[in-house]
Amino acid sequence: MKKTLRIVSIIFLSLIIILFVGYVVLNEKLPEGEISPEADSLAEKMTNALNMEAWELTEKISWTFRGTHSYEWDKAADVVKVRWDDYEVILNTRTESGLVVSSKNEYSADQFDALIETAYNFFNNDSFWLYAPFKVFDPGVERSIITLKDGSQALKVTYTTGGSTPGDSYLWILGEDYKPVAIKMWASILPIGGMEFTWENYLTLPTGVMIAQDHFLYGSMNVALTYIK
Repeated sequence: MKKTLRIVSIIFLSLIIILFVGYVVLNEKLPEGEISPEADSLAEKMTNALNMEAWELTEKISWTFRGTHSYEWDKAADVVKVRWDDYEVILNTRTESGLVVSSKNEYSADQFDALIETAYNFFNNDSFWLYAPFKVFDPGVERSIITLKDGSQALKVTYTTGGSTPGDSYLWILGEDYKPVAIKMWASILPIGGMEFTWENYLTLPTGVMIAQDHFLYGSMNVALTYIK
């Protein structure tokens, strides 16, 4: 028994050490940059490369997030249909109000409100992976330029207001054509600062806007968007 407890203790201690070392090695400090017209210019080059004008003219879009949450978004009407598990919510993205659609269950007022809030939080998170590059000029967003080790320029954006987690910062790493190739995140929901996800496998929609379908974390886990149309 004592031997078993000692083995368990050693394993637990080893896990703690591994997690601590991983945090020290991977965690990055948020880089500091100055807000400037040059940063606005870089942001414009990025959004132009993805055809932001076409995004603004795209009235409706649907997609599935990691095979678990499905969306039908009427951008023009500020209404999105959110589906997950056995739930379906019709959500007004502007007023954060909605309607729970179900043929099987009846909900109390508290359950109703909780489902609306869940749908709203899902939409905020999952739509970020769909059109985050087009949010860099939203109200309350601060833009600055960060010079990377290779001498190239990256765009840092900080969301001071809005969404589910205001205060988060992101660093857009751009290719030679100014299209995003990766994003680094300093977000309250993430355990490590500077986690890097790719922005790749672009799909050009009929309206002309370009949407990245795949977002790999360190070459492994993929935040995939499917059935985009």
